[in-house]
Amino acid sequence: MSEHISTETNQLGSAGYNYAFIDEGAKREIRRKLLKAVAIPGYQVPFASRELPIARGWGTGGLQITLSLIGPEDVLKVIDQGCDGSVNAVNIRNFVSRVAQVPTTTDTSQATLIQTRHRIPEEWMSQDQILILQVPIPESLRTVEASERETRRMHAEGDYTRLWLYLYEDIVRFGEISIGARYPVMVNRRYIMDPSPIPRWDVPKLHQSDVLFLFGAGREKRLYAIPPHTDVQPLEFDDVPFRTEDFAGKCCARCGAEDAYLDEIVLENGQRSYLCSDTGRCDKNARCKELE
Repeated sequence: MSEHISTETNQLGSAGYNYAFIDEGAKREIRRKLLKAVAIPGYQVPFASRELPIARGWGTGGLQITLSLIGPEDVLKVIDQGCDGSVNAVNIRNFVSRVAQVPTTTDTSQATLIQTRHRIPEEWMSQDQILILQVPIPESLRTVEASERETRRMHAEGDYTRLWLYLYEDIVRFGEISIGARYPVMVNRRYIMDPSPIPRWDVPKLHQSDVLFLFGAGREKRLYAIPPHTDVQPLEFDDVPFRTEDFAGKCCARCGAEDAYLDEIVLENGQRSYLCSDTGRCDKNARCKELE
């Protein structure tokens, strides 16, 4: 990350705007805030969120991180719920490629920067890669407390009693914790953090990962991070352990993968089929399957 943060890019693009669109002062501010976020894993760092040519709520937080770190030597991958071809992913990828003149890819292993919404890639990622997550609501305590001042106090004091009570009431009502996405996690045994709306399937990938995870919420003006090799544990009770989605007995109809997060597809005849959520990995597996 230090190589990305120390990158100074002052040249103007052909259209007259600064390299990677954001001005250098804004980039420096975001980089400084990211360094603080990395130094205090799970802590939400306020920052001056800038205006971008996309609407707030469509990934401006993640996009500002990407534009602040990207350099001419980088390779970019952008996904939306695992898909490289969604409207959000395509438009962000085209915009960054245009203002930073960097190559793009759909192959996770080839990317140095990966910006994502609602998913973590299925493929193993190395310490040379950075995963940037778009975050709509960064505050993990929002479900139990509406006041921003009060949530700040609760984080400072480590007072998470009300969230634990919320999870307990969920178990009493449904027999298990029913949270499907944004499952709260404890980072470095200190801060409870919102991992963004990733499914429970992706939560274990945060623990002791080789990858640097950066989270950006543009509308809420918050940045936070999980550095490599950090303890990240989902909240659970001794008698009600955390569990991921169960895809036992199911596989991708296209590539045959049985170890991936699957999207359910209802066919015209009413039957149900399944496809990999991660289209990049599915494409790679399908090509390998054709060569066999």
